[in-house]
Order: sequence, then structure tokens, then C-alpha cells
Amino acid sequence: MNIRDLRYLVAVADLRHFGKAAEACCVSQPTLSGQLKKLEEELGVVLFERSARSVTPTPVGERIIEQARNLLDEVNDIESLAHAAQDPLAGPLHVGAIHTISPYVMPEVMAPVRAEFPQMQLVLHEDITDNLTRQLLEHRIDAALLATPVDAPELCSIPLYDEPFRFAIPADHPFTRDETIGEKHLTDSHLLLLADGHCLADQVLGLCRASGLPEGGVDDLRAASMETLVRLVAKGFGHTLIPELAVNHGWLEELGVVARPIDHPGAHRTVSLVSRRSFP
Repeated sequence: MNIRDLRYLVAVADLRHFGKAAEACCVSQPTLSGQLKKLEEELGVVLFERSARSVTPTPVGERIIEQARNLLDEVNDIESLAHAAQDPLAGPLHVGAIHTISPYVMPEVMAPVRAEFPQMQLVLHEDITDNLTRQLLEHRIDAALLATPVDAPELCSIPLYDEPFRFAIPADHPFTRDETIGEKHLTDSHLLLLADGHCLADQVLGLCRASGLPEGGVDDLRAASMETLVRLVAKGFGHTLIPELAVNHGWLEELGVVARPIDHPGAHRTVSLVSRRSFP
């Protein structure tokens, strides 16, 4: 048994296809299949149920694959430690970011990072909070920009900045006559949210509850992206809350949307950089 065989094993478990796994591991399919057959003979168990249409781990195979993942994670950490000792800011760095941060922060960050650390390859992964947290724990990314606290002992976070929310309304709405938005405005509003899974939706709902907004004030119509949400606001379907950095790019005015500050202590979020405690 060796590290190479364990990589083959995990690749087949992830892709459920010997050909795709072989391609991902940069070997021929006969080579990968032969090595896994030898591994099964060495262990004395069948790791996969094979058919013409599917490849499925056996019950004992599932347990062995889980241990293989843990061992490969340890190997990756050893390699990372060695690379960090040579140059901690060289090589690929996989950074995740949620959808309501990435478009507004990462374009500003990537150019100075490349200029300051030319040996670093910054690889961006954009996803929702739950998926990025899982990818961190599975060693698929190295760090993530998140806007909600993490609840996993293996992870640690560095708070970066507090970001206020703004209240987005059509340019011809009566609320535009007011410089700030208070609780009365919120309770008199018809709010649109991002789809479930986006932490911004949960943060907006939390602010609504703190402001006494009735459940009827939140629309069942939910958008998958910030741009869709703002376009719905522009067409008069309702109002929404957006992060302040999303306001600073001039695109709201082009759509006929105005963003007002919110006078409420809970109308903000803390953005943090989250990583594994073991990551060097």
C-alpha cells in the first residue's frame, strides 16, 4: 500500500468512474484499475461494487476510503509545511469567498497580491457559506472569506472588517426623500431576499426580527444572485438590503436604484478570513 494507491482509491470514490478517476490522476485506466485490484488483494476485501453502469464503494470500502482521506490530508499538510518553510507565500493558495463578497473584494485584492507576491498563484472559489466551510474541512481550499461565525473546532477566523448594510429602493420611491432608513421604514417595507443558503438572507431576516418586521413583509420571491435581486427592486417588486461594498461601483444608479444608510445597530456584518488551524 502506498500514497499513490490511496489517491487512486479516493479519486474513484469521488468520481464513481474508473476512466474519469484515471484521467484526474493522469494515468491510464488499466494502470489505475490494476493498482486498485492489487490493493484489494493486499487488504483481502472488496472495495468497490462494479457494474457496467456504476461504481459503488462497499460498506468496508466506505470505512477504508474515509481513513484514506484522513491520511491524504495529513500528507498534504506535511507537503504544505515543507513548502511554507521554503517560501510561505509561493505556490497555489486556494481562497473561497461567498457570492456577496467575491465580486466586490477579490478584484481589488488580486492585483496587489500578484504584484507583491509574484510566486503565489491565487485560486478563487466562489460558493455559499456551508459549501465553503465543508471544502475547508475537506482540505479542498485553504482559506475563505465568510460573513458568519464558523462553528467547527478545526477552523479559526481572523476578523477583517465590519460592513454596513444599505437599503435598496427604486429611485422614484417616497423613501428616497429620507437620508437614512429607520425601523419604521423596515416595518413598512416589502423585502426581497437572496435564496436559501446565502448567509445574507439569514442576516437580513435577523435584522427584520430585531426590527419587528412581520412575516408578511418578506416576499417568497427569492433571487439566486445580488444582481437579480437589485433588478427586481428596480422594477418595483420590493426592497432589499445589500452590503455597502456592493454600492460603490455605480451599477445601482444605472438600474435606477438608490441605496440609503440604515439607522439600526444590527444593520451590518463582520467579514472574516477563515482557515484550518493546522494550515501553515
